[in-house]
Amino acid sequence: MDNVCHTLVGAACGAAGLNRRTRFGAATLMISANIPDVDVLVFATGMPWIEFRRGWTHGVLAQIVLPVAWTGLVWLFDRIRRAQGSEGDRPFHPGWTLALALVGVYSHVFLDLLNNYGVRLATPVSWRWFYGDAVFIVDPWIWIALGIGIWLTGTRGQPRPARAALVVVSCYVVAMLASGAIARGIVTNAWKDAHGVEPRALMVGPLPLWPFSRQVIVDAGDHYEYGVFSWTRAAVTFAPERIPKNNDAPEVAAARRDNTIRAFLVWARFPFWTIEPSPNGTRVTVSDMRFAGRNGFSAATVVGK
Repeated sequence: MDNVCHTLVGAACGAAGLNRRTRFGAATLMISANIPDVDVLVFATGMPWIEFRRGWTHGVLAQIVLPVAWTGLVWLFDRIRRAQGSEGDRPFHPGWTLALALVGVYSHVFLDLLNNYGVRLATPVSWRWFYGDAVFIVDPWIWIALGIGIWLTGTRGQPRPARAALVVVSCYVVAMLASGAIARGIVTNAWKDAHGVEPRALMVGPLPLWPFSRQVIVDAGDHYEYGVFSWTRAAVTFAPERIPKNNDAPEVAAARRDNTIRAFLVWARFPFWTIEPSPNGTRVTVSDMRFAGRNGFSAATVVGK
């Protein structure tokens, strides 16, 4: 999910009463809810960022190390503040600080798991990607619910609105998970009825803004088919266009040796290749069906003539 969502979840947990458990409780919840995204610092390096994201800082090792490291930093900051004569409005409790940091980090990982971008939960034990395909990566409905709860708690001085907002969002997430699972079963059955076999791979993922429709991508072997599942008809409508993978083209074999291409393929779930002439040779571009629109992710290289 986006960092606005992560921050709002941390703030709502604090407003619900957890911020009272220890000094810097609210800050701990909001910051730890964003800590796994420290991997964005890879943008400042020469490393291919898409290969690194949602790996080391989101996996099982980081899920333990990051809360402990943050607790140590808060403890050190508390010692410095006390040495400066600032006692604060409540004492610092390392146990509660660690618990809140765990809440923040695990909320982040769980929310990232919900969308179709993917997260490598078992890093470094396994580099496998996991996909929830339930909630779009930027969901304004979650923003609105949490924002209202936090605002009402602030104006009324009572934690109940923030708690209610967390319950509403939790119910929404459960509904979206169930919706995705049921829709996937309907699409799978429709494909089997039409083709006699199950799809090689399938995604029935969320679309922005409208939770009653879903993006459908089917791996049909040498090509992809895509469409939209709508709950108003409880059926999927496929586009007439078929997207060839072009996996076996000799230009693709040469392009796979490029470091940027290799990094992109670490992340890609439904990759396909576009081959077109260029002044210096043949331009080979790999894209992913999940984000294949005008602003989608892709990687390209030029191979010899």
